[in-house]
Amino acid sequence: MIKYPSELNTIFYTLIQQNIKPIIVGGFIRDSLLHIDSKDIDIELYNLSSFDELENILKKFGNINSVGKSFGISKLRYKNLDLDFSLPRQDSKIKSGHRGFKIKTYSHIDFKTATSRRDFTINSIGYDIVDKKILDPFNGINDLKNKRLKMVNADTFVEDPLRVLRAVQFCARFDLEMDEELFLLCFKMVEQNMLEELPKERIYEEIKKLLLKSKKPSIGFELLKKIGALKYFLQCSDSMSALNNLAKQLTTNSKTNEILMLASLCYNFNSTQIEDFISNLSNDKELLRRVLILVENLNIVTSLYSDYDLYKLSTKVNIEELVILSKAVYGIGDKVAARAKELNILNKKMPAILMGRDLIKYGMKPSSKFTKILNAAYEAQMQKKFSSYDEALVWLKNYTNL
Repeated sequence: MIKYPSELNTIFYTLIQQNIKPIIVGGFIRDSLLHIDSKDIDIELYNLSSFDELENILKKFGNINSVGKSFGISKLRYKNLDLDFSLPRQDSKIKSGHRGFKIKTYSHIDFKTATSRRDFTINSIGYDIVDKKILDPFNGINDLKNKRLKMVNADTFVEDPLRVLRAVQFCARFDLEMDEELFLLCFKMVEQNMLEELPKERIYEEIKKLLLKSKKPSIGFELLKKIGALKYFLQCSDSMSALNNLAKQLTTNSKTNEILMLASLCYNFNSTQIEDFISNLSNDKELLRRVLILVENLNIVTSLYSDYDLYKLSTKVNIEELVILSKAVYGIGDKVAARAKELNILNKKMPAILMGRDLIKYGMKPSSKFTKILNAAYEAQMQKKFSSYDEALVWLKNYTNL
């Protein structure tokens, strides 16, 4: 038996009443067998006459997203679950590129035939809702138990070069050993430059999963090196220890984790190398900016700190994020974090006591000097020349000779 969210039973009952057989497939089944929680559930529907019929059934349960209609997929967000409903299909490669597939859906093919298009045996396991039994035509459960990653079909595997990266990140995430036949095929696909068919956005999505979902991401990068694919990510092998250390102290914010992981990969790069590294993965300028800031300020954490130094640092970077990176790279940073927390600047800079409105209230007219005065005031505040509003006004009077 596979345990799935009971909220799905309402949808399943409706489908079964229409003589449609729902089978949960793919990642949810794999994760369930590995005792990993997941709210992303793929459901394949058999004996369904058309995609339009599927949409008519699902619309009563919420707003459906049919952006994947050409692939026979309809998405539904239901009771905090991300559901993908699909018709059984077979793919055939008709031209190069990740979009170069001809997709044909079927209503009455058998599960094994439909599943033969999948990448790995561990992703080819299904759960029949009607008969309440696990379907495992390619022995994926046995491969999971033996911690082996095997492909379903070599002929179809090569049709999508992204599967090379999926193989790498699955090995890292689930601590699997790549089957020799699969390894040799991945090596050959890289050697033939097949990854160059892929847009960098798709490559990066797999790298993100490797970084954010692996207990030991270095496994993935070691595999990338072995199959010759590390050239697509520059030389990051020197930072594997930091990468693994960081994987043990991730935050609850996935974007922050993404930035920290990338920073740990390139902490020993110069600014130009970092820009090249990030731009090869993503066009996200904010991603690049935050990685650069962390790396540029990383070595500062190794110095002894005055409160003034910490105040200044907090104006440049999130100190908590910098400390997490420093602990992963150098194993230090707790004292800095503790003092920053006492000063209430661990995640933000110190609020300025004097503002522009205070200068106006004090009788000054807006001018180009405002910025200079306010910057000087903030500098004095960081140097603890004043710590209250009244003290700030005294400082202002002396500074401006009013």
